[in-house]
Amino acid sequence: MAIGPTTPAARPEPGPRHAPPFLGQVVSGAALLLLLGLHMIAQHFVVPTGLRDYASVIDWLGSPVVVFLEVAFLVVVTYHALIGVRAILFDFGFSGRTARLITNLLWVVGIVTVVYGVALFAAILNAG
Repeated sequence: MAIGPTTPAARPEPGPRHAPPFLGQVVSGAALLLLLGLHMIAQHFVVPTGLRDYASVIDWLGSPVVVFLEVAFLVVVTYHALIGVRAILFDFGFSGRTARLITNLLWVVGIVTVVYGVALFAAILNAG
């Protein structure tokens, strides 16, 4: 039994502002399923010991297709994670200016993450 009138919490209006991030989350989630599956098969299921050693990883990364798939995996997982963080933060109902600041900050974090990951790939390949 409720005491007094109750009103539901205000929800953001659906529309173009909310659709692209949601669609990006859906598409990146589907891409993650595919890329994670390929990664798991290539790195763990087709290797007799179940895990590649350093030498076999270097050999494996010698293929440009493999490097492309691994970098794509890094980009997609970073995007998916940060768009999820953005959605959680936006549930707090920040102002438009703060929302733009959060979005821009997450873009910077994402770009730095991907650049760092690609630099690690390059360092591994150059060391091998």
